[in-house]
Amino acid sequence: MLTSYAAHFDTPAGYLDFARFGPPSRDAVSATARAAAESARADHTTVDGLMRAEGTARETAARLAGTDVRHTVLLPNASTGLFHAALGIREGVVLAPRTDFPANHYPWRRTSDLGRATPRWLDPAPGGGVTPGLVRAALTDDVVALSVSAVDFRTGFRADLAALREAIGPDRLLVVDAIQAFGVTEMPWEAADVLVAGGQKWLRAGWGTGFAALSERALERLEPVLTGWTGVEDAGLFDGREHPPAPDARRWSITHLSPVTAAAFAVALDLVERHTVAAIETAIAARIAQLTEVVREHGGRILSPTDPARRAGILSFTVPGHDPSLVAKSLHAEGVTPTVRTDSLRFSPHASTPPEACERVAAALSSLRA
Repeated sequence: MLTSYAAHFDTPAGYLDFARFGPPSRDAVSATARAAAESARADHTTVDGLMRAEGTARETAARLAGTDVRHTVLLPNASTGLFHAALGIREGVVLAPRTDFPANHYPWRRTSDLGRATPRWLDPAPGGGVTPGLVRAALTDDVVALSVSAVDFRTGFRADLAALREAIGPDRLLVVDAIQAFGVTEMPWEAADVLVAGGQKWLRAGWGTGFAALSERALERLEPVLTGWTGVEDAGLFDGREHPPAPDARRWSITHLSPVTAAAFAVALDLVERHTVAAIETAIAARIAQLTEVVREHGGRILSPTDPARRAGILSFTVPGHDPSLVAKSLHAEGVTPTVRTDSLRFSPHASTPPEACERVAAALSSLRA
């Protein structure tokens, strides 16, 4: 456990579901409350003052992504970014894994329906993820982009973004959904042309938060189909004319975001930056290793990659002979919160997860044997 980081949270010891939702810090909750309270006492300074949080969050997100504010825009969620990217591609084939989270499916299905980009589904090996070899085997001249998750939501498989970038070459776009990785896993984000992440999971900023980072290649090639009134040049000039899209990532803005959620996002990102992604990742990896040992000792079958270098903060498993829903009941009885699927369970601890969580899991799995 990263003690200095954990001190900012009140999350129960047995909460192991950060891949689904990350309970925010006291700092983020307080920032939300302050912004909401200020909005209730509005005067001539309130709106402009509250909206400064968006700039702060944008700057911190850019630093963590290894880019600058010109290439970064805040979004209300990751899916909005994926739809921006998908609709921005006029034609061609986009490779995407069939096993990916549906957020990376529907944008490409919708563009296909519109006669624009068409998806070609990749089929990773069971328990694996998108590899350079799988991508190279699917490449044809009409492929214009690859869209992948940085970390697979099912197993925690960590994509090799640098190798995928090399596999598709410099002339194709690499779209990366980083919601299961950003802020807790060090990865070469600069390999992506489009990097999107929501803040409600590992970043622990609450719902309605997120961002996208765009490369120069993305700014040049993606049509700004969804650009709204806040994403154009001279957005504050209401002259009845159509303004050209902003020259930078702001062109992905549709309208003003909530300054209340932006305040929480800014604080959450600052917490990550101050404690460093490297330290957070190390703490999570240590807890994953301990949970893996506990699950194995009690007869569990690990579904996630066994090589620590190829997995992130997700541990998927089954307990042979026991329905996942019944295993979940035992875990709940010990105060443990996993993700429960019809065919498996998933633990996803954070840097604030204490060793006590492993003890609770051991007690729950022991009760199954009894």
